[in-house]
Amino acid sequence: MKHGLGERLKRREFIALVGGVAAGWPLAARAQQPGRPVIGFLNAGSPAGEAIMVDAFHQGLKEAGYIEGQNVAIDYRWANDRYDDLAALADDLVRRPVSVIVANTPANLAAKAATSTIPIVFTTGADPVKLGLVASLSRPGGNVTGATQLSEELGQKRLAFLHELIPAATDIALLINPADPSNGSVSQDTEVAARKLGLQLHVLQASAESDFASVFGTLKQLRVGGLVVSAGAFFFNHSDRLAALALSNLVPTIFENRPFVAFGGLASYGGSNADSYHLAGVYTGRILKGAKPADLPVQQSTKIELFINLKTAKVLGITVPQTLLVAADEVIE
Repeated sequence: MKHGLGERLKRREFIALVGGVAAGWPLAARAQQPGRPVIGFLNAGSPAGEAIMVDAFHQGLKEAGYIEGQNVAIDYRWANDRYDDLAALADDLVRRPVSVIVANTPANLAAKAATSTIPIVFTTGADPVKLGLVASLSRPGGNVTGATQLSEELGQKRLAFLHELIPAATDIALLINPADPSNGSVSQDTEVAARKLGLQLHVLQASAESDFASVFGTLKQLRVGGLVVSAGAFFFNHSDRLAALALSNLVPTIFENRPFVAFGGLASYGGSNADSYHLAGVYTGRILKGAKPADLPVQQSTKIELFINLKTAKVLGITVPQTLLVAADEVIE
């Protein structure tokens, strides 16, 4: 069992944010140096929220033989959850131009719309075929390939885990981001799972941080027993805020990622975002060495992680079943 994870994550995110701001213009300047390939890093989130993912991408890139500032430059473009800005940010990278674009959902859709020639490496928790990113997983075709992590497929399992934690609750809420195309059929799939468990599901929406207060106000009015937060970059980037609100409002909540639990959330279950970014880093390096996206099958990260905050469970008056404690990858006390 590990302790102090939340504090370490906050410290790393602060360092990444300060470093990103300080290094932004020098990196852009270095991107113009002849002979050095340039990676365009297009992201729907923020430097602080994606700090761990950037670290994982750098590690994969290093394994492929590239180190930022030495033999490759990275030109970062952050939408900071303003999805409407993504098209302009993608167009800007194409005009520079860059050697390859790395993007998460929905930034990868903006990148694909902006260019059919510059290689694109995506990360996503959704089905890239359904999103229209590739023709198939084994034969991507075109200029796009990338890595996926299990996310949408695990939504029903998150509900089942929450039900195990609060078996007496009959009303559960699902929080989705209507602006995120990766949500897909999350509401329908979770509704089906809820009916099988004999639960009443209430679907709430948030696409901006300012929506969170009203969401938790609605939860109180509905008197729901718990909350499932759907996967996605927007919610991931606000894991700390969501965890704080869930705890202060005494709402048992489960999400997809470990930072949520480290910040005080009750539990998380999901695929490893960091693993998919690591795979994307490796693919980016291979493309810089001459590989074509059409020849690189979409990588699928199958790593799944369960995290539980036992301290939060005690505050909420929840006794965590021994089966979940044993199954957890980490229990925070």
